[in-house]
Amino acid sequence: MVKFSKELEAQLIPEWKEAFVNYWQLKKHVKKIKLSRTNKQSASAEFTHDFGRSILDPIRFIALKVASTTKHFFTSSNNNTDEIIQVRSKSMDSDEEVLFQTELLQLFSEEDEVRLFFERLDEELNKVNQFYKTKESEFLERGEILNKQLQILLDLKQIVGDRQRRRKSNAGGLLHRSSASFSSTNSDSFSENPAELNDSSTEMSQTDEVITALERNGVNFMNSASSRAMMTKKGKPKVAMRIDIPATTPARTISAVTSMLWEDLVNHPKKEGSGDFINRKKIQCAEKMIRSAFVELYRGLGLLKTYSSLNMVAFTKILKKFDKVSNQQASASYLKAVKRSHFISSDKVVRLMDEVESIFTKHFANNDRKKAMKFLRPQQQKNSHMVTFFVGLFTGSFVSLFSVYIILAHLSGIFSPSKEIAYMETVYPVFSVFALLSLHLFLYGCNLFMWKATRINYHFIFEFAPSTALKYRDAFLICTTFMTSVVGAMVIHLLLRAGRFSPSHVDTIPGILLLIFIALLVCPFDIFYRPTRYCFLRIIRNIICSPLYKVLMVDFFMADQLTSQIPLLRHLESTACYFLAGSFKTHEYATCKNGKLYRQLAYVISFLPYYWRAMQCARRWFDESDLNHLANMGKYVSAMVAAGARLTYATQSNHLWFSVVLVTSVVATVYQLYWDFVKDWGLLNPNSRNPWLRDDLILKNKSIYYLSIALNVVLRVAWIESIMRFRINPVETHLLDFFLASLEVIRRGHWNFYRLENEHLNNVGKFRAVKTVPLPFRDADSDG
Repeated sequence: MVKFSKELEAQLIPEWKEAFVNYWQLKKHVKKIKLSRTNKQSASAEFTHDFGRSILDPIRFIALKVASTTKHFFTSSNNNTDEIIQVRSKSMDSDEEVLFQTELLQLFSEEDEVRLFFERLDEELNKVNQFYKTKESEFLERGEILNKQLQILLDLKQIVGDRQRRRKSNAGGLLHRSSASFSSTNSDSFSENPAELNDSSTEMSQTDEVITALERNGVNFMNSASSRAMMTKKGKPKVAMRIDIPATTPARTISAVTSMLWEDLVNHPKKEGSGDFINRKKIQCAEKMIRSAFVELYRGLGLLKTYSSLNMVAFTKILKKFDKVSNQQASASYLKAVKRSHFISSDKVVRLMDEVESIFTKHFANNDRKKAMKFLRPQQQKNSHMVTFFVGLFTGSFVSLFSVYIILAHLSGIFSPSKEIAYMETVYPVFSVFALLSLHLFLYGCNLFMWKATRINYHFIFEFAPSTALKYRDAFLICTTFMTSVVGAMVIHLLLRAGRFSPSHVDTIPGILLLIFIALLVCPFDIFYRPTRYCFLRIIRNIICSPLYKVLMVDFFMADQLTSQIPLLRHLESTACYFLAGSFKTHEYATCKNGKLYRQLAYVISFLPYYWRAMQCARRWFDESDLNHLANMGKYVSAMVAAGARLTYATQSNHLWFSVVLVTSVVATVYQLYWDFVKDWGLLNPNSRNPWLRDDLILKNKSIYYLSIALNVVLRVAWIESIMRFRINPVETHLLDFFLASLEVIRRGHWNFYRLENEHLNNVGKFRAVKTVPLPFRDADSDG
């Protein structure tokens, strides 16, 4: 049977952990009572047996048992008359806060320990009650705002629908009149039908009612006294209200920037009260935002309901432990007070959940409750033992095939500098791409495992859907499958080379393998983790198009991974040149390296990940007006300068460029280390209760953090090899480059854990367990 403390640790909401009952501290108080009681019993037993044992001891023991049982029976039957404790509730004058305070009505043998226990219990009850009230009021207020937003949305949809129907009826009337004019020359044929006039006047009156309702919600139409005045010359409704659609796409971003330049730089602001033009596209975007806001509200209400039930169980369990240790029946009296408290007695959360369900089902799911529940309560995927089985199977296959590859490579002498330079220059870079990518996937699987083990809510941080998010077993399965396929292709490649097959045909194997993996990545069928693949492609698109897309946490997290995979991108460049230039047929591996375009692209590829990351920082500064993002952008600019200097020094080895490389690399490294430790990890706080770390640590062993700081410093200065040049022959050069690239990937995987740990602790400090979705409608007067 699982202990309740472990069950509570597994089920509590990580971001609200500090607001839960401190069950572990209360258990310590109960243990103190138990120890005090045990010590006193042992002391009295020693006093009793000072004169030796008596023949009447068994009879005395039975009499004591009967007396205690009788006392327990009468105590339970007269529970209402003989109370052990009394829980008083007093209201504060400043607000509606109610504080609970326990008074001992009977003397306990361990009175001091019992009094401390109930004082602590009262503090926990008051803390839980106050937190629940705060969150309940937040969600209720959010629900009222969403109801108003939804009503505005429905009214606007009705206005746009009326406008379209009126336009269609006008077009139908014109066609009818034109046909009548050809059949008759009578002027009466152009007179309007009285029935049509009645229909149009009815529509006008309905529209006026909608406008009046909107005005009650704070939305003001221009010249709403006349229905014509609400239309522009093109027939679009015009309101004194802004629809704030976030600039998440390139088109919206360009529109926002041009609008800002027109208003600020050209000094031509919009006229006061001009309002926004309402069209169907804006309404669809607003509807999507309000739908997401309702989903997050429902999720928050569900968390608050879980919070209430878990705390109730915690109070019940700890009071039962107290009864057992103290041999008293105090739990019933205290549980009555707990049940009277607000976090148990209030039913506002449950009623609001039912209301959200009905609203969502009606307006966003076409009255299909099953469809609505897929949005409101998404089901998580169950862990399959087949995934674990295949991880073990492919791991064993990989180890076996890699052993075979090492034996074949040694027998064929491909790593001998005098024999097979072409293999290291052409085929080996292709396989290095797969090896570095597999290593990164393996480390990401380790990150997922550690985040889950330490209760870091990475789903919420990355805004992943729990039903389709990748789990650590899935990451290990992809990694092992990937590497088994790659090493199998490497073995086949060596066997075909040894079998005297045509080298031009054999060397196409790595290219074919690369094309197969690209085809699997973009495969449209729902196989091989399609949600994860498409999410990855969408993130890569957002990174490449920076700063046009809104930057989310997962976007700049992935861009940081790319800055550690510059060697992989360089290998992809040489691979593309090798196959596109046809060098695999001629085996002239120097064709690409001697080309001017190839050398220029090396600079571009080395700059691109840092450029993308710098543009993301610029976009975040534009959205949030936080100067820290500009400082972060400076870190990536310094990294770009250092990377360019090292590339130039590789071709122009003189003292001048050596000095430039040394200065730029030292500046960039110090900048990066400071940002890693202080900003990304939140460490090196001299005033912390954990020396030079931070106040809150997820890992219990502090020495791990100090070792991680030292390891990050060592791996950050691996660039020293590029200026010291520890190289003897081309084979060792390639192996050393691959080793250093692997170290950087390992450093990034190590960095990932602490980066997300710091982000999670920031959410915990702000009790942020639900995403705040921006709402579309606001008054134009609130722009200031």
